[in-house]
Amino acid sequence: QKDGKQFIALRDPCMISKQTMVVPPNVVQALQFLRGQKTVQEIADFIGAPLDQFTKLVQGLDEIGLLWGPTFEKMEEQIKATIDQQGHFPMHAAGTLGESAEDCRKAIDQYFEQTEDPELEGAVRGIVAPHLDYQRGWPNYAAAYYGVRQVPKPDRVVILGTNHFGLGDGVVFTEYGFESRFGVCPTDKEVSGKLVERLGRPLIVDQIDHMPEHSIQLHLPWLQAIWGNVPVVAALIPDPLTGMIEDDGGRVTSDDFVAALRDVLDEAGGETFFVASSDLSHVGPQFGEPRPVDEQRRNDVEQHDREMMGKFLSGDPEEFLSAMKWNKNPTRWCSIGNMRALLQLTRPETVELIDYRQAYDDKGQVMVTSAAMALF
Repeated sequence: QKDGKQFIALRDPCMISKQTMVVPPNVVQALQFLRGQKTVQEIADFIGAPLDQFTKLVQGLDEIGLLWGPTFEKMEEQIKATIDQQGHFPMHAAGTLGESAEDCRKAIDQYFEQTEDPELEGAVRGIVAPHLDYQRGWPNYAAAYYGVRQVPKPDRVVILGTNHFGLGDGVVFTEYGFESRFGVCPTDKEVSGKLVERLGRPLIVDQIDHMPEHSIQLHLPWLQAIWGNVPVVAALIPDPLTGMIEDDGGRVTSDDFVAALRDVLDEAGGETFFVASSDLSHVGPQFGEPRPVDEQRRNDVEQHDREMMGKFLSGDPEEFLSAMKWNKNPTRWCSIGNMRALLQLTRPETVELIDYRQAYDDKGQVMVTSAAMALF
């Protein structure tokens, strides 16, 4: 708001363009027609806008890279070239834990001090932990990683995330590593090379989606605090309840990716640890629901969450997916895909729930739930 008036800020969720354009709310109606199907003249005529003013708006959007076209693609290629030269993505969400490695280590130690020992028995092969911001999600990050401290350093960590903002609607893998305050976790070149060799360009065509995505990056400081700059194998897994826009081979399906990754890991040998970066329910007016989140809603959501977690704890990926399909995911779990893939990859003997939390605000505008789980 400015001078008592409301405006809408437009930004690129992919973070290719760093600039923001502020427009009056009525302009947003016009933006929905910028789909590459009508000319500027046709859109202006349809919405009754002066052609010169509408043309100026479109040109302004294009100049700062907020239209998908030559300007945006040039900016994208420049960023890709920089990432390729460095070999890793720049630090974004991973830097929110602290301003230095010392700050990050201190924060993690303090979180662990406030965490009850889950007393896990057996060899932990993987975990489910949130990708909620640290302020709200730290209890479940700490609960999940507390027992990992006793696990010997693996040869690699497979991190399965969720694609919140990117363009890719299939599995989005990356050949690059990631940076945090602790340094750079490189990609496992042997595993990534063989995966790309098997599945081809469709596997990495959208890998720029990893740059703004937080679900992978938020786990780096925890892994590095325990094991140092361990090599990673990172992929964003799509929601299996939502089909691809076009099933034309231009993207890689979750099942094809899981099958290929399992074979490649068997060939590579060594020890692999797995992380599913998974939030659960998203409810409240912020997610389009009509009423604030009250105590009854929190109780209902917890009951639903625990029913669905029970399916996951069974260790059967298809039973878990079938339950989610049957109830049509009414509370918007955002990580069904990577949780199912985790079960497919690890084939656990047992799965244990360590903790469950609900993060909500006092006004009931938003609630996000998460859990910490260990797979043995």
